[in-house]
Amino acid sequence: MIIDDVASLRRLLKNSHTIAVVGLSANWWRPSYFAAKYMQEHGYRIIPVNPMYTEMLGEKCYASLADIREKIDIVDCFRKAEEMPALAEQAIAMGAGCFWMQLGVANAAAADLASQAGLDVVVDRCVKIEHGRLFGGLNFAGVNTKIISAKRPVF
Repeated sequence: MIIDDVASLRRLLKNSHTIAVVGLSANWWRPSYFAAKYMQEHGYRIIPVNPMYTEMLGEKCYASLADIREKIDIVDCFRKAEEMPALAEQAIAMGAGCFWMQLGVANAAAADLASQAGLDVVVDRCVKIEHGRLFGGLNFAGVNTKIISAKRPVF
């Protein structure tokens, strides 16, 4: 089911405990790191998924969703839209409860695939922003720091 209403988002975030973050970066300025760290600090277990690392945020990092052998409530995807159908298939195969495409990421085929398989689906929303908005953690400093950006920094 595609989730796009406040009550369903609140239910999903309240009843979820483990989030696999696909594309999690170890760089603190990347949106994936910022969102994952925030969710971890708010009681969620974060399972990093990125073949470039062995550990992040104090958790073992997995090369792919297929390598995870524990129950995942939300698969949170920080990858390109064209990668979503394959990630949706992996989320279905692992028995995840929700397939979440991050802010700026939308793929109708992946959403339909996951929804038809019985997963909750969230499209083009940030898990951190939604959690803050629905549970009182969103404030001006968390949104307008100019630290969070989808653009890669220029060195």
